[in-house]
Amino acid sequence: MFSRKTSSAAIATAPAPESSGDPQYSKRYVITIFLSLAIAMFTASFAETMTATALPTIVGDLGGVELMQWVTTAFIMASTITMLIYGKLGDLMGRKFLIMSALAIYLVGSVICAITPSMEFLIVGRFISGMGGGGLMILSQAIIADVVPARQIGKYLGFIGAVFSVSTVLGPILGGWFVQVPGWRWMFAFNAPLAGIAIICIGIFLKTPMHKLTAPLDVKGIIFMVLAVTGLVLTVSWGGTVYAWDSVQVIGAAVVCVVASVLLVLSERKAAEPILPLYMFKDRNFNIVTISGLLIMAGQMGTVTYLPTYFQIVNGLSPELAGLMSVPRVIGLMITSVSTGFIASKTGKYKWMTIACGVVVTISFFLMSLVTVHTTLFVIGLYLFIMGFGNGLGQQIYVLIVQNEFSHAIVGTATAGNNFFRQIGSTLGSSFVGTFFTARLTADISSKLPASSHLDIANITPEELGHLTKPVREVIVNGYCDALIPVFLIFVPIIAVTIVLCCFIKEHPLATTINHGAANPRCEAPLSSGPSAGDHSSSPPATSSTASTTGMGSPSVRGQG
Repeated sequence: MFSRKTSSAAIATAPAPESSGDPQYSKRYVITIFLSLAIAMFTASFAETMTATALPTIVGDLGGVELMQWVTTAFIMASTITMLIYGKLGDLMGRKFLIMSALAIYLVGSVICAITPSMEFLIVGRFISGMGGGGLMILSQAIIADVVPARQIGKYLGFIGAVFSVSTVLGPILGGWFVQVPGWRWMFAFNAPLAGIAIICIGIFLKTPMHKLTAPLDVKGIIFMVLAVTGLVLTVSWGGTVYAWDSVQVIGAAVVCVVASVLLVLSERKAAEPILPLYMFKDRNFNIVTISGLLIMAGQMGTVTYLPTYFQIVNGLSPELAGLMSVPRVIGLMITSVSTGFIASKTGKYKWMTIACGVVVTISFFLMSLVTVHTTLFVIGLYLFIMGFGNGLGQQIYVLIVQNEFSHAIVGTATAGNNFFRQIGSTLGSSFVGTFFTARLTADISSKLPASSHLDIANITPEELGHLTKPVREVIVNGYCDALIPVFLIFVPIIAVTIVLCCFIKEHPLATTINHGAANPRCEAPLSSGPSAGDHSSSPPATSSTASTTGMGSPSVRGQG
C-alpha cells in the first residue's frame, strides 16, 4: 500500500484507498496516466487520417482499385464489432491488459500493411488494425473514469477531444509527405514506435487491478452483435455502389442485420453479463445523448468526409492545402471541448452545453448549405470554425453524462454502448451521403456533357480534371458543388432534433467519487460475480438495494454543483 503523496521515483504508483473504499490518486499520477492514454489515442487517430490521404497512391501501387472501398470498410467493421466486447471485458477483468493488447493488435495490423504485397493483404492488415483500434477510445475513456470522479472527468475528456483534433490536422499533412518523400509504406511503419511507446508507458505507469474472469462471457450476444454489425456495414457499403439496392446481396445483408438485431435483443434479456445491457435503455439521459451523438455524427461524417475532395475539385487546392482547410473546424472544436470540460468540472452544470451544441451545429450546417462555387475559402473556413465550435460543446459532454448516469461497475460497458451507436451513425451518414451525392453528381453532369467524353464522373480525380477543357471543367465543378452542398441542408432538421431532445436531459449532480452508484436507481447494475475493473476495494459493486449506503445521491458521492 502506498500513501497519497508520491515521490518522483514513484510517480505512477497508485496510493491506497481511503477508509471510505474510494481511491484517491495524486494529480501527478492522474496526469501521467492521461498522457500515456493520449499517446495511445493519438496513434490510432493520427494513423487513420494519414491512411485516408495516402489511399489513392496505395491503390495505384498495389492495383485492385475495385477493392479500394474494402480498405476502409474492413477497419470500420472490425472496430465497430470490438467496441462492445472491449467495454464489457474491461468491466469484468480490468482494462490495463486489454488496452495494451489492443495497442499490440493495432501494431501488428500496421506492420502487415507496411509490408503488404497486395491489396488483399492490405485489407487483412486494416481489419486487424480495426480489431485493436476499436478498443483504444473506449478503454481510454473508461480508464480515466477509473482514476478520476465524474465531477473532474470533464476537463480530461475535453483534452481527449483536443488530441483527436490535432491528429486530424497533422494526419493529412504527414500522409502527403510520406507519399511524396519516403513512400507510403513508411507511413504504416511510423505507427510501430508510437504504439510501442504507448504500450511501455501504460505498462509502467497504470496501476489499476486485474481480476480473474469469473462471470460467463456473453457468447450468444457477441455472435448476434457481430452478425448485425456485419450485415449493416455490408448493406450500406454495397448498396448503390458495388451492388444495386434491390440486389440479392444487399437485401440479404439487410435481412441478416435485422434478424441478428432481434436475436441480440432477445439474447441480452437472458444473459448474465450482457455486452449491451438492456437496462441501460431505461435511462432517459443515456437514450437522449446516444441518439443525439448518432445524429450529429451521421451529419458530420457524412458531409465533412467529402470536403477535402470538394476543395480540390472546386477550388483547385492541392491535397495538402485541402487537408489544412480542416484547421478552422479543429480550432473551434479545441476551444470548446477543453473549455466546456473545465466549466462542467467547476460548476457541475452540463445540460446547457448539449443544447448549445445542437443549436450551433445546426446553424453551421445551414450556413454550409449556402456555399456556392464563388464562396471564398475564408468564408467557408469561418463556417467550419462554427461547426467545430458547436461540436466541441457537446461531444465529450455526452460521454461525461453517460459515465455519470451508471454505476462505476459498468462504466466501460456504458461508454462502449454510447460510442457504438455513434459509430453506427457515422456509418449510416457516410453511406447516405455517398449514395445521394454520387447519384446526384452523375445525373447532373451526365446530362450536360457530350456522350463522347466517356468520363467516369463518380470517380474523377483532381489530376484528371486539370487535363480537361475549360467548359467541361466548369460543368464538373458546378455539378460537384450542386451535388454536395445541398446535403448540408438535408441534415439541418435532423440535427435540430438534438436540440429538442437535449431539453429533456435531467441534470443529475456529477459524482464526486470514483466508485459511485447509478444516478437513476432503476438503471443500477445488477450484482456481478466479481468486482468491477475500477473497483479498488474488495467489496463488490453496489446494487440498487445498497445504493443509498454506497453514497448514491449523497453529498459525499454526488456534488450539488
